[in-house]
Amino acid sequence: IECTFSIACMLIADSDVAVKVMADLGANVTLPCRLPQESSSFFSIGIRVKWTKVAEDEALNEDVLLSMGFHKKTYGSFEDRVYLQERDSDDASLVITDVSMDDAGTYRCEIINGMVDTIQEIGLEGISSPTGVVFPYSPPLGRYSFSFHEALQACLDQDAVVASYDQLFEAWKGGMDWCNAGWLDDGTVQYPITKPREPCGGANNRPGLRNYGRRDKYMSRFDAFCFSTPLNGHFYWLTQPEKLNFDEAVQACFDDGAEIAKVGHMFSAWKLEGYDRCDAGWLADGSGQFRVHFPEKIQKQAHPQRTYLFFGLF
Repeated sequence: IECTFSIACMLIADSDVAVKVMADLGANVTLPCRLPQESSSFFSIGIRVKWTKVAEDEALNEDVLLSMGFHKKTYGSFEDRVYLQERDSDDASLVITDVSMDDAGTYRCEIINGMVDTIQEIGLEGISSPTGVVFPYSPPLGRYSFSFHEALQACLDQDAVVASYDQLFEAWKGGMDWCNAGWLDDGTVQYPITKPREPCGGANNRPGLRNYGRRDKYMSRFDAFCFSTPLNGHFYWLTQPEKLNFDEAVQACFDDGAEIAKVGHMFSAWKLEGYDRCDAGWLADGSGQFRVHFPEKIQKQAHPQRTYLFFGLF
């Protein structure tokens, strides 16, 4: 009896990790992977994309993401934190949000197209703490109230400086998306958009920095983008038996041998040190805020009435 069989083939890329990607702690990073040009689009029925974090012992590999057409699933510590970039029909690149030190390592992108597999490996390494954090700031009077010179002073009041274009650009690459325009240190007015939409420069424009150009430094009114460096001190939540109004909060910090924290302190603690607390607390500018360690969940209660609202404090 003569038996015949089909042949299953697998196209494997060079086993060495050809692509290495660097990332900042807490930022977003993209691990590139593309469908070979001779293959059909991975949106086609039957094509599967699988991302795996590779361990020295294959038995310890971690599933990251599996995609089959419109059906996608993420796993473990990567659940709801990774997605396919899908800039075009051949793009299977993986976006990891809020990068942690545990994310460092080798990742395998496997594109399964019928009986032919394509495997690419990418190294994520050099995860380092950023040198500072960009944050948007508006005054107690509401948005779009600062002249350029008022923006300079407002950032200084928060232990920060007005951000540069390069600093805002790096923040945008790290996932910053903010629809209010603010002053930069060169006198231009810009804002970062990662998810284009109609109120923020139009849904059909590409992601990037929206630029209003140079504006009159005395007459024009906008918010500010401030840049804060690592803390020179310790940021903490001061436990109190009862909630406090603003004046009581200032006094409580003084009595504890400290001073009430500023907005720049909170952003530095959140972004650079991973501070995470889901309680609103007074800050020095009279706002009640809290930070949880996911960029899309920055929470702010803008400048409540100091005398009557009660919070904890930082």
